[in-house]
Amino acid sequence: MYRSAEGAPSDQEIIHGLTDDLPVGLWVARAPNGELIYANARFAEIMGQAGLDKVAIGGTSEPYGIFGRDGLPYPEARMPFVRALFARELVIADDLVIHRGDGVRVPVRAFARPVMDADQAITHVVICFFDITKEVEAEQAKLESEQRLHRAQRIEAVGTLAGGIAHDFNNLIFGIKLIAAELATSETEPKKLAALKLIDDITDRSSMLTRSLLGFSRRGKHRAAPLMIDHVLEEMRDLLARTLTNISITFELAAADSGTVIADRSQLEQVVMNLVVNARDAVGEGGRVEVRSRADDQFVVLEVADNGPGIPKDLRERVFEPYFTTKDQSADRGIGLATVLGIVEGHGGAIEISDGLDHRGTTMRVTLPAASADRRSAPTTRLHRELDRPSGSGLVLVVDDDPIVLRALSRAVELLGYTAVPASDGASAIATLREKSAEIRAIVLDMVMPSMSGRATYTAMREVANVPVLAMSGHTMADEVEALLELGVKAFIAKPYSIDLLARSLADLISSSGR
Repeated sequence: MYRSAEGAPSDQEIIHGLTDDLPVGLWVARAPNGELIYANARFAEIMGQAGLDKVAIGGTSEPYGIFGRDGLPYPEARMPFVRALFARELVIADDLVIHRGDGVRVPVRAFARPVMDADQAITHVVICFFDITKEVEAEQAKLESEQRLHRAQRIEAVGTLAGGIAHDFNNLIFGIKLIAAELATSETEPKKLAALKLIDDITDRSSMLTRSLLGFSRRGKHRAAPLMIDHVLEEMRDLLARTLTNISITFELAAADSGTVIADRSQLEQVVMNLVVNARDAVGEGGRVEVRSRADDQFVVLEVADNGPGIPKDLRERVFEPYFTTKDQSADRGIGLATVLGIVEGHGGAIEISDGLDHRGTTMRVTLPAASADRRSAPTTRLHRELDRPSGSGLVLVVDDDPIVLRALSRAVELLGYTAVPASDGASAIATLREKSAEIRAIVLDMVMPSMSGRATYTAMREVANVPVLAMSGHTMADEVEALLELGVKAFIAKPYSIDLLARSLADLISSSGR
């Protein structure tokens, strides 16, 4: 090494010792050909190898494993050494990725500075290499977060539209259902009665679509109650086996008593059915599908795994978009997985995709919050069941902003023997209640109205008179329903409902209030 006669460290040793301790990779080469003069220890750590003596300008990329962010070999003409020679000033390159021999990828930022003599001729180029792995990872995490946000915003926008469509569609279905029921009451001809029954069946089928739309829009949470996921799956086992023929479907249920969630049964069943049908479509005839459950004190997990072709990782985020499909474009497409996402997130859960059976295929994993121990007993329900059709008398205030629903519902109320007093908004309903509070026996109130919502209308009505209220909605949002019930609303029914359910609900409401 370089030492003085007295044995003290030489200037070269001092310089080398200091530069080796630097947290930055240092590389010095002679101009213009790039012969190596010096590379410190940190340079070797970043590159995965020491400086190479035989590497010169035009042949740097391959020996050092220098690539761009795009994964392609870094262009020799854009190497920091070359750019510093031509620019004759400090240049910065932050798009280099070192592909080390041990398989590690190191993103780096390079500062290249030319060294000039007294005549301004470039004699050397000094390059400092900084490992920017953490910075790049942070940028990637930010990008992924922004992508998730954009995806959530996109789905939220579509969900809002879907919720609005479902609400309006529910109102139309509701009007048709009530009118068909009214016609059926006075009809005796068998063929016409069969046609009216068919209309009723069609409206019921149509309401299934609105429930899917509401689930996707996160507005269809309905009435949540404690449910054991294994019980739900056991009850669906035979149905799934009969429906999904030509495939092998097995169940591994291990959630047991701890696998209780607070959820709406119909929507949970919809999640299971959609996931299993989607898996069936992926595997085709002779394929395998497994339905699994497990649970701990915090989470309940439902998995549907298949041995189909699988979903490419770059498409896994998109499969939850409405009408996006990885199938043949001629195949049926819909909002199945989008609905599943809406329902799961509406229940405070999450869904993810991973590889499936036999090291291929797809696993759809739904994670839901486990119910606390004090909420695992089934609650009493305040929803009415469809039984007989009792009649009544007296005034019933009917409040709905949709003119079609208002007319149809008023006719239905009168068909049951009551006298309907229609109101198209909250303000007119309150004015009518002030005028006729002593005569009005019950109020049928829509929850979703412009200007003055159902909740605001009910709050104002309580200041006028204590008349029992039957709330209704095409959205059936669980939180708002519970809030109204806690405020004093006596009952709630979800549109579209039958005239029989309306009859029983009104009769029970009036009977329990003593009016």
